[in-house]
Order: sequence, then C-alpha cells, then structure tokens
Amino acid sequence: MGLGGHTNEMFRLLSGIDRNIYKPRTYAIASTDAMSSKKLLQFEQECTNDINVSIIERSRHVGQNYFTSIFTTIWAFFTVIPLVYRIRPKVILINGPGTCIPIIIASLLLALLFIIKRPKIVFVESICRVQTLSLTGKILCYLPVNILVQWPQLTEKYPKTQYIGRLV
Repeated sequence: MGLGGHTNEMFRLLSGIDRNIYKPRTYAIASTDAMSSKKLLQFEQECTNDINVSIIERSRHVGQNYFTSIFTTIWAFFTVIPLVYRIRPKVILINGPGTCIPIIIASLLLALLFIIKRPKIVFVESICRVQTLSLTGKILCYLPVNILVQWPQLTEKYPKTQYIGRLV
C-alpha cells in the first residue's frame, strides 16, 4: 500500500475481485503509513477474517535521495524475506509505491532458489503516469513482472508494458 493516492487506487483495483477466490489477502503497509491501515479496515470491514496486514520498512522515503535509498531498500529487502517465505504468495498485485520493490525481489529470489513457487506479479502503473513510468515501473521493466499501464502512449515508450485502459 502507499500514501494517499496509491492506497485509493489499490482499493479501486481490488473492489472488483472475487474475495472468495483471493483469500487470504495480505496487505503490506509501510511502517510510516498510519493512514492506510485505517482505510484498509474500512475497505475490508466485511472480510476481516480473510486478511493479514504486515507492516514493512519503506525502501525510499518521500524526498530521500537515490544514493541513500540504496541502503534503505537493501534493509527493507532483508526484512521482507521472512514475510514472503511465510506467506508464499500466489499472486502479487502492486501499484507503484516503492515498498513493493523489496517484496518483488524477495519473491523472485526465493522462487529462483526453489524455496517458494514463483508468484504471478502484476504491476498496475498509476493513472497519473501519462508520459513516463514511475521509478518503480522503470525498475520493474528489468524483472519478470506484468506491467499494466492506463495510457496507450506508454506502450510506445516502454515496450514491456501492456495497455489495459483505465482501471481506476
């Protein structure tokens, strides 16, 4: 999950899923994000038995320079390995905040080592990204991830992406 807009976009994405099929659902929320936990409980109010909430470290704070974010991302990566191992996700749906990068890398690494089955990873770029991908999207272009965009011009600039229309 992420601050503000990313959280709202994720809830819009999840509002169309069959909650009987996709359960339990695990939400990863940054330790610095108090707002998303409250919104999550409102969103999942009828299905609280089917959800798990994991508080994770942020890989990059708003305004943090790229050099120091290397170290916070490495720290976040090592802290999510036990989480990914315990959950063994089948599907990972992400929508942009940098908190997802360590989870994706940990999932792919554990799958590469045959510790877990490789999950299906779907990244939905924010509706706000009209001309370029976010930093998260650009990083994920180098990984085996399905990257869905909501603006057709992004597929011309980033061939690995798929245009799926406006979802949120």
